[in-house]
Amino acid sequence: MNLRSIDLNLLVSLDALLNESSVSRAADRMRVGQPAMSATLARLRALFDNPLLVRVGRELRLTPFAEALREPLAEVLAGIEAVVNAGVAFDPATSSRTFTVMASDYVALVLLRPLMERLRSVAPGVRLVITPVGPDLLMQLGRSQTDAVVVPREILPSRLDLPHETLFEDSFVCVTDAALGNREGSGFSAGDLTTAPYLQSNQGQMTTLVDGRLRAHGIQRDPEVVTTSFVMAPFLLPGTNLFTIVQRRLALELMGDDARYQIFPPPIDLGVITETMVWSPRYGADPGHRWLREQLADLASQGDHRSG
Repeated sequence: MNLRSIDLNLLVSLDALLNESSVSRAADRMRVGQPAMSATLARLRALFDNPLLVRVGRELRLTPFAEALREPLAEVLAGIEAVVNAGVAFDPATSSRTFTVMASDYVALVLLRPLMERLRSVAPGVRLVITPVGPDLLMQLGRSQTDAVVVPREILPSRLDLPHETLFEDSFVCVTDAALGNREGSGFSAGDLTTAPYLQSNQGQMTTLVDGRLRAHGIQRDPEVVTTSFVMAPFLLPGTNLFTIVQRRLALELMGDDARYQIFPPPIDLGVITETMVWSPRYGADPGHRWLREQLADLASQGDHRSG
């Protein structure tokens, strides 16, 4: 196969198809119509003499050949992007670049929403894609499927051979429906923590932070209700006798001035979480990526003052 005969844009579309396993989602990602992406898939099938995506029931699945292409293709595209961007100044005011950040809904609310506000004024053409935290987050970084991951340092490997930066620390608070009674005098007691009906927030590995620390204090809770969203959890409390444990910044953002809630410091030391930004070394010298990291670090430091 002669490289000169290949339209390199096909490889970008191929990357979208391999990661989305869907013609329509790949079309959305590439900002083209579905017929155009279907035509591109047909060209790719002819180029590689392989179906690449095959229908299994109602879904499309990658062929083994296509699966084997994912990692080397991501490396090739990342290398091309690095070459193209090397030494090129990044102007946020005129850029139309898309950045993908993997983060929990909590980080999306307290950090990425302020970033979106800033983009509107200083980088109106820059697009932000927020994806949920998954167990393969480091693999996605390695494949350059995301520009950055923002997660607690506590859930990452103790030895992290990737560039990273601490953005902010947060602590935990206990939250209940205000109608349960005024505990201002006694606070939320260790007995409450042990016996009150518990609403657990469970978003992937994140649940181990709170519940692991409860277990370290000899408290083993079987939750009455489990939600997979940190942001949703507080909204489930009004009208119930449940309590939940959430990040302090999140509580202040959502409930700080809301009379429906009572917010208490935990009766035991639940420690802190250290939200950390991780990225691929391929992006280290990229001016646009460096600008993104600077914005996140700046907004994180401002959040320290807002929640103090």
